[in-house]
Amino acid sequence: MADHFPLRLVDSVMLAPGVRHLVFERVDGQPLVFQPGQFLQVHFHYDDGAATKRSYSVATVGDGVSPVQRIEIAVSYVEGGAATRLLGELTHGGSIDASGPYGRFCLQPSDTHPRYLLLATGTGVTPYRAMLPQIEKLLAHGDRQVVLLYGARSEAELLYDAEFEAFAQCHPGFTFHGCLSRQPRAVPRPTDRSGHVQHVLAELGPHPDRDIAYLCGNPNMVDAAFEALKSYGLPVPQIRREKYISSR
Repeated sequence: MADHFPLRLVDSVMLAPGVRHLVFERVDGQPLVFQPGQFLQVHFHYDDGAATKRSYSVATVGDGVSPVQRIEIAVSYVEGGAATRLLGELTHGGSIDASGPYGRFCLQPSDTHPRYLLLATGTGVTPYRAMLPQIEKLLAHGDRQVVLLYGARSEAELLYDAEFEAFAQCHPGFTFHGCLSRQPRAVPRPTDRSGHVQHVLAELGPHPDRDIAYLCGNPNMVDAAFEALKSYGLPVPQIRREKYISSR
């Protein structure tokens, strides 16, 4: 059964014009045990008193074994959104109610495929940030590859891109492609791609004997990439999905 606990905001930074990275600690001082890829639910009330909740993937970089003291999430701005008002205006020292962790969008020890295809848009990239230590262990086997396709409209909306690029430089088996659909970088990089992530898949030539895929982000991308991967012959169990829906 998931825990319920209050969180206190201890730090924050704007990652992009419409995305805030928030760092919390549990008010009770207890650490959080989670598997990278899982999410928390934030509980609050509308102005009329009705209870509601929103889900946010844990962005904290973790190994899935060691408890963490700091709990990080990324929150997108939604026009007129109640959660946006709550989390966008939360000041340092302010608290919220949360529960979790939940979810099964996690790397599985039973996965033995040579290549992992990780696709994301927007804040859907946060689970992959949390997975970096696990990805490092995968690559240590020497017979695995991991490719991250991350879609955004422009360079300013590529969240945590410096971290992924630094990881790629230190780990030759990891490739990071920023897929920019509207505006290329002022200084393009060899790993950049133009267009939406699901369209870049053709370059990778997915194959059922080689690949397992993880899809996280905008439902339109997730659905389109899911159909594309099936057309390449990947069976449904080899395609893991997590849809991010911006709720008011």
